[in-house]
Amino acid sequence: MVALQNHIGKISFSSNYFTELIGNAVTSCFGVIAMNAKGFRDTLEAALPHRKRKNFARGVKVDFKDGALTIDLHISLMYGVNINAVSRSIINKVAYTVRRSTGIEVEKVNVYVDAVRV
Repeated sequence: MVALQNHIGKISFSSNYFTELIGNAVTSCFGVIAMNAKGFRDTLEAALPHRKRKNFARGVKVDFKDGALTIDLHISLMYGVNINAVSRSIINKVAYTVRRSTGIEVEKVNVYVDAVRV
């Protein structure tokens, strides 16, 4: 949960809102095939039959401490794309989307390319 206080009142954003917003922005970037599970728990959840629907939140970790937003992304890319160019595109798009939608500045976006698929 991310909570901001201003002169009018308090604004709270759920973790689910951030992960869905960021996951949707990442999957719309050229060259991104899928969001990967970021840990053992996500891997198990993805293997369950009722979890086969598209989940934009998989592979997204959002950390909000001391007013700084740090985002970790685990992705699979298409074979033949320039990994550096796609990663920079993802970083810029995620930072812009979060800033435009919430007004919160993103301190850091870490992109982990877990796989390259044909």
